[in-house]
Amino acid sequence: MTATAPREEQLWSRCAGCASLLYRKRLRRNLDVCPECGEHARLGAPERLRQLVDPGSLRLLPDRLPEADPIGFVDVLPYPHRLTGARASTGLAEAVVCATATIGGHPVALAVMDFRFLGGSLGCAVGELITRTAERALDDRTPLVLVTASGGARMQEGALSLMQMATVSQAIAALREAGLLTVSVLTDPTYGGVAASFATNTDLVLAESGARMGFAGPRVIRQVTGRALPEGFQTADFLLRHGQVDMVVQRRSLRGQLAALLAATRIGAPARPPVPRQEPAPRRERLAADGVALAAADTDPAPPQAGDTTAVRDAWDTVRMARHPGRPTTLDYLDSVFDGFVELHGDRLGGDCPAIVGGLARLAGRHVMVIGHQKGHTTAELVARNFGMASPAGHRKALRLMRLAARLGLPVITLVDTPGADPGVSAEEQGQAAAIAENILTLTVLPTPVLAVITGEGGSGGALALAVADRVLMLENAVYSVISPEGCAAILWPDRSAAPQAARALRLTAPDLCRIGVVDEVVSEPATAAHDDPAETALRLRAALLANLLPLLDVPPAMLVRLRRQRFRRFGATRAGTQVGLR
Repeated sequence: MTATAPREEQLWSRCAGCASLLYRKRLRRNLDVCPECGEHARLGAPERLRQLVDPGSLRLLPDRLPEADPIGFVDVLPYPHRLTGARASTGLAEAVVCATATIGGHPVALAVMDFRFLGGSLGCAVGELITRTAERALDDRTPLVLVTASGGARMQEGALSLMQMATVSQAIAALREAGLLTVSVLTDPTYGGVAASFATNTDLVLAESGARMGFAGPRVIRQVTGRALPEGFQTADFLLRHGQVDMVVQRRSLRGQLAALLAATRIGAPARPPVPRQEPAPRRERLAADGVALAAADTDPAPPQAGDTTAVRDAWDTVRMARHPGRPTTLDYLDSVFDGFVELHGDRLGGDCPAIVGGLARLAGRHVMVIGHQKGHTTAELVARNFGMASPAGHRKALRLMRLAARLGLPVITLVDTPGADPGVSAEEQGQAAAIAENILTLTVLPTPVLAVITGEGGSGGALALAVADRVLMLENAVYSVISPEGCAAILWPDRSAAPQAARALRLTAPDLCRIGVVDEVVSEPATAAHDDPAETALRLRAALLANLLPLLDVPPAMLVRLRRQRFRRFGATRAGTQVGLR
């Protein structure tokens, strides 16, 4: 068999939609859209930029960042080998290309993702580059255009990749506060952590014809639900029918539509001179200048506390401990840690998800808003609560209660225990990705103290939707991860039986996450586990909540938001490259 020439050198291409044999030069002239059936072929980031921006206006932004392998991840190949291969095959430094340019004469900052590079996955470097591009847009007072193509967060970087959802979202929030337009263009495919953050929390969301977008992919949904998927599920037209995008645009019309939107939204925009870019002062100097007590506000990584048995316990054993059916649930803690809980129901849009419980309570005489995932102990309870997997209605209920707490001046305490967000068909129809994205974005700007506790499973974006906080605590035998060990093994290992190996590689235990700064404090459990002595666990959790909440009550709201943003901004590639090695 003769070797196949690279795609760019081939004279003919076969359409993936209708199988027609197409002359390559004709296909390229038609912007890689099949003239027979209209199938939109995937584009690399360089070609996408050539099609979108005005000729001669493109100025690439720096894309070189320190080499980062933050958790020393190895599956069948070491992670650095995968990066080297992706760079060699694509000619790109990372899965996003960032630039400034003009579209129809209107200046913009752009970040264009490339699915060819490790599935367009969102890692620390990608998050850092997109965040810097958003910050450039803020400095230059220009709109931000994001073109997404991604399978989700990059599992080889563990929970640090999950943090990028919050890091980029808060950069979007800053542009929103400044009155600057943000636009996302969904291309095929856009899934997972990218869909549940910056792809759907911009001012305008456009979908290229033929694009697919969702929180969970079709294969995952079929495996979990055992159901056949509706015709056209998660396609651009499906998203339009279900109110999840502003418009569906043919590729040949995309540049013109963007130009028209940029022109319309430019009218009346405040004209301000660019803000000079300044290097931030060292972190402790900033905090001291702000008048915040370092002991209370410092969020630098803390070492695992003495006596943590998870320092030696196998990661897979910890996963099984976190999933134990007897482990205390949110309702258990509401009964044992808090006083006078009054549950509030409903998202005010037509649903009341049983996987999320929330309401007003007291903690040592102080009123607080408590929101958490609820699983259950028996099979019947687990089924009734959907195993703690929140629907869009659950995330919107949590969002309503967070906003209510801010209006009332109450601190928010969240208890996280979920394998992930609901991956069902109805959840996708109701906008699961956008619901998670809006929670993450809102928490980055919520002007009241937010304290999160990972009490059991902290699964992916479903966990992060309640965990963008001023302080993040984690029970000793809890886990927090970008993906389940079984899911990771199914993708990167030959089969799901490698889940124990994946658990170890993901660095998902409390001591691991404390070392890399994702978690601020580990709350020790009784000698055996939380489910063996729930009363003692409740006493320890109550003490930890008070110790972390009380200092936050004295911090002015604007300072809380600033420090929270600093906490998540540090999870970029530069930070990852200098973190404590976990090898």
